Amino acid sequence: MRRIFIFLSILIITSLACGGAPTPPPTPETSIFDSTQTAYGFFPAPPEVTFESVLQTFKDIAQHGDFVLIQKNIEWESFVNSVDGESQIRTDLINQVILARQNDLDTIFVLDALNGLNRREFDGLPFGWEASFANPDVRMAYKNYAIWVAQNFKPRYLGLASEINTYMDAHPEDAPNFISLYHEIYALIKAESPKTQVFVTFQWDDLNNMFPQPEEGNRQKLQPNWEQMEAFEPNLDVWVISTYPYFIFPTGTDIPADYYSPLLSRTLKPVAVAEGGFSTVAFNQFTHTPEDQVAYLNAIHTQLGSRMVFWVNTLLSDFNLDSYTKGMTSSNDATMLGNFAYTGLREFDGTAKPALALWDGFRTSSP
Repeated sequence: MRRIFIFLSILIITSLACGGAPTPPPTPETSIFDSTQTAYGFFPAPPEVTFESVLQTFKDIAQHGDFVLIQKNIEWESFVNSVDGESQIRTDLINQVILARQNDLDTIFVLDALNGLNRREFDGLPFGWEASFANPDVRMAYKNYAIWVAQNFKPRYLGLASEINTYMDAHPEDAPNFISLYHEIYALIKAESPKTQVFVTFQWDDLNNMFPQPEEGNRQKLQPNWEQMEAFEPNLDVWVISTYPYFIFPTGTDIPADYYSPLLSRTLKPVAVAEGGFSTVAFNQFTHTPEDQVAYLNAIHTQLGSRMVFWVNTLLSDFNLDSYTKGMTSSNDATMLGNFAYTGLREFDGTAKPALALWDGFRTSSP
């Protein structure tokens, strides 16, 4: 999904630039995260590639959510030598937080080193850099990036990787290097911002071996690889997953009644969904319907709701594919975008799907 949000970044940077680097807004005095309620949010992804659509998206999210999840890749060369400085990613993050604050939305951050279209590889490493979490430059840039976010935003929740188990599967020899880096950064963040809850996200469907791969060996479906999650303990403040079960199940009602609930029996810590959704339109190999999306939301709420501290449905509104594909040169990117384009709770023109009322009902009745 990363390339999708490049469009968003460019729009925000271009439209909000007003000479010089923007100043991070102050941390809100009160937050939804201070309550015992589940916080509901979305990625700030507009249905169309226009500045007007960006601004409207933040306004619309405020009507149906409490926060935006901002997930950004690392600008390696900008952070390898220093925490402070001026750069595109710093400006972009500050501007997105400004837009969130203007619309009374809180923010969750997820830092990402990997390619969003192929989480088995790094994203954007400078020429000559070794693609390994043992690389001292990679480790220093990652640390400085995390410290900068912690210093400037004091976020309540900060993720240090997205769907990291997919990389661990592909590169088991490098997994210990990332785990050690995570523990080092965890300590640095706690020193800078003690209230920040630190985590990484795990791709739940893959963790359950629903996409059989050679590196999984003889592990069967629906047998979670708990070792990968527990390798981050005792410094995993929240157990956080992503899930797109429509890649697996023919309908939403086919999601097993105990598909997500094993999380609650495996840990006593809070749980969360940082990314996910269910497609509602026949596209490529998918033949799902809006009713399937309702069943998916019910599955998450029923199985995890009692301990879920935050919940992200990736999109509020579907993408207008015509708007997005105009800027794409690869048919593969367009196909990948289409696979996720219809997971919004509204159509791209704002028409509500049946799942939106259910989502709003969960949110307003959250304990």
